[in-house]
Amino acid sequence: MKEQLDKCFIASVLLICLIGCKTNQSIKDTGCRSSFSLDGNSINIYSASIVDTIDIILLSDTHLSMKDDREKPYEEYSKRMSGAYAITRHYQTGEETNPQQAFTETIEIGKKKNIDLLVLAGDIFSYPSKRAVEWVDSVLIESKLKYVYTTGNHDWHYEGMQGTSQKLRQTWINNRLISLYQERNPLFFSVTIKGVKLIAIDNSTYEISSEQLAFFQQEAASGLPLILVMHIPLYMPGRPVNYGCAHPDWKKENDKLYELERREPWREEGHTKTTMQFREKVLKTSNLLGVFAGHIHKQSLDVVDGLPLFVVKENASGNYYNIKIIPLK
Repeated sequence: MKEQLDKCFIASVLLICLIGCKTNQSIKDTGCRSSFSLDGNSINIYSASIVDTIDIILLSDTHLSMKDDREKPYEEYSKRMSGAYAITRHYQTGEETNPQQAFTETIEIGKKKNIDLLVLAGDIFSYPSKRAVEWVDSVLIESKLKYVYTTGNHDWHYEGMQGTSQKLRQTWINNRLISLYQERNPLFFSVTIKGVKLIAIDNSTYEISSEQLAFFQQEAASGLPLILVMHIPLYMPGRPVNYGCAHPDWKKENDKLYELERREPWREEGHTKTTMQFREKVLKTSNLLGVFAGHIHKQSLDVVDGLPLFVVKENASGNYYNIKIIPLK
């Protein structure tokens, strides 16, 4: 019965995506988005705009909290999150695991599959621990995998430390996280893999800057098939306010967690016009094959005019997405 339901779900997803295309013209001619299927943690995206299969592993929310004596000056800021994910349950076996084991296991899967790209979509760390960053650096170097990284809201956040989110993000990117960017711009960059352009936008403050919007527009104008990666998902109708970047109710009066997380509350007046324009632009970009995010620790899927927006479960329990972009012949 479960197998039949899974097949029905995959067929439904394919049908939804194909409905969004004009049936009297080819996908390549119209810029229409391709079809896709989702089965557990495996995603296949079928595109007539590519000539070779691309194999990607994407993970988010590992929440590593390794520390040593260098962390002592910051213990008052890391106390809550240092024990938040000490022990987790593996998403497949249900057995006890931990973020370090889960991350290592996912990297090994990537090596065995000989993937084209590993995508680290934020909250790899529960706070910017020097030891944890060094450990991840060493694992990635040893793996020899090509990878990209963008921050999540915890990667640069020491709870209770004074400063705006923008200033703290820049401070701890520069002081601890910078090596993971491999000389790329931490707030926005792109890489091209076999003719597909992956765009990473750091929206870990829930906001989008004018420079990020301009960069996305420039990259979208290339005409190449695109994949967009962010930490925080885009707002979709019916989703709660914590879920999405560009949520119309995102404002201070609806911020229920800032005291627990000991950070500045969301802005009194809500999102900037630029953030809302970014969401609108993303949803209308016809050469965008998919949007990927994490943050909420639950798997979800929204489809808007044929564009799939995926959210991956937390890697702290071993979860990841294996994404294949396959030529549509």
